[in-house]
Amino acid sequence: MKAVVKTEPGYDKMELRDVPVPKVYGDRVKIKVAYTGICGSDIHTFKGEYQNPTTPVTLGHEFSGEVVEVGPEVTKFKMGDRVTSETTFETCGECIYCQEHDYNLCSNRKGIGTQANGSFAEYVLSREESCHLLAESISYEAAALTEPLACCVHAALEKTEVKSSDTVLIFGPGPIGLLLAQVVKAQGATVIMSGITKDKARLQLALQLGVDKIVDTLTDDLDDIVLSMTDGYGADKVFDCSGAVPAVNQGLPLTKKKGDFVQVGLFAEKKNAIDEEAIIQREIAYIGSRSQKPSSWLIALDLLAKGHIHTDQMITKIYDLDDWREGFQAVMAGNEIKVLVKSN
Repeated sequence: MKAVVKTEPGYDKMELRDVPVPKVYGDRVKIKVAYTGICGSDIHTFKGEYQNPTTPVTLGHEFSGEVVEVGPEVTKFKMGDRVTSETTFETCGECIYCQEHDYNLCSNRKGIGTQANGSFAEYVLSREESCHLLAESISYEAAALTEPLACCVHAALEKTEVKSSDTVLIFGPGPIGLLLAQVVKAQGATVIMSGITKDKARLQLALQLGVDKIVDTLTDDLDDIVLSMTDGYGADKVFDCSGAVPAVNQGLPLTKKKGDFVQVGLFAEKKNAIDEEAIIQREIAYIGSRSQKPSSWLIALDLLAKGHIHTDQMITKIYDLDDWREGFQAVMAGNEIKVLVKSN
C-alpha cells in the first residue's frame, strides 16, 4: 500500500513509499483510511523540528475511515463500521495515569503517527479501546477533525470549566483556536478572539463561527476591549492557542483575578520570559493542557453529532494521498485553515 513515510530525522526526509499492508492481531482494528488532517506537529516533523523516537514511520494521526478487519480479541467493532480513532496506540497500562485513563500522561505511551505507523496511508492499525463509532450525521471529513477538537474539549471542559456566564479570551485564530472557540460557544459563553493583521481572513471566519468579538492586536486596543466587555475585571478564562510569548504576556494581565489561563499552544523554546508577576498578584491559575484523553473524545463526538462544530467552513483544501507534498506545502504557506489528505 502507499504511505507517507518519515524516513530519517532531519528536514524533509519524507517520501511516498510502497509498504506492507498492516496485519491485525489481538485487540487491533484495521481501518481503511478515508481522510487525514495535516497537523502542526506533522509540519514540525517535516521540518525536522520534532524528533520522532522512531524512524522510519508513517505520519498522520487525525483520521477517519472504515473498519475492514479486526483482531481475534476485538468485540465492539465489525467490518463496515465507520470510525475515528484516538492517537494512543500503546500504553504501559500500569502507571497511575493509565489507571485513571489519562493516557496522554503515560510516560511509556506510543502514539499513532509518531512511534507507530499512522494514517497518511491506505490502511492504519489502531487498538479497539482507541476506536470510536461515528454517528450517521458525522461525515468522514468532519470526523478527521475529531482529534484536534478533542484537544480543545480537554482544554476548555476538563482542565477548566467554561460556564455560560463566562467571558473568554482566545489568542490565535488557527485551527485549534477556531475549534476551541466553537467548544466554548457551545457552552453559551461570550468569546473574544485575538489575532494579528495577517490573520484577517481567519478572524472573519471566527465571526461566522459564532465568535462575539474579534480583535487585531496590531490595530485595535485589546486591553480596552476586554476590560470594557468585563466591567474592568478581565476575562474569566483565557486560552493561548498561539504559542507566542507576547500573546501570553498580554493575556495574563487581562485574566480576571482568580481566573484561569490555559496554555494550549506550544512554544518554540522550552523556557520563556513569562509575566509571573501577573500570575502571582492576580492569583491566576496557569494551567497546562496536553493533547486529549478518552473522555475528551466522547464529548467531542457528541458536539459534532449535535451540529455544534462547523467543520465544513474550516476545511479549505483536500489533496489526494499521491499529492501529499502539495498539501504540506499549502499548510506551510499559511493561507489555508485546515487541509485534509484523502487516502482512498
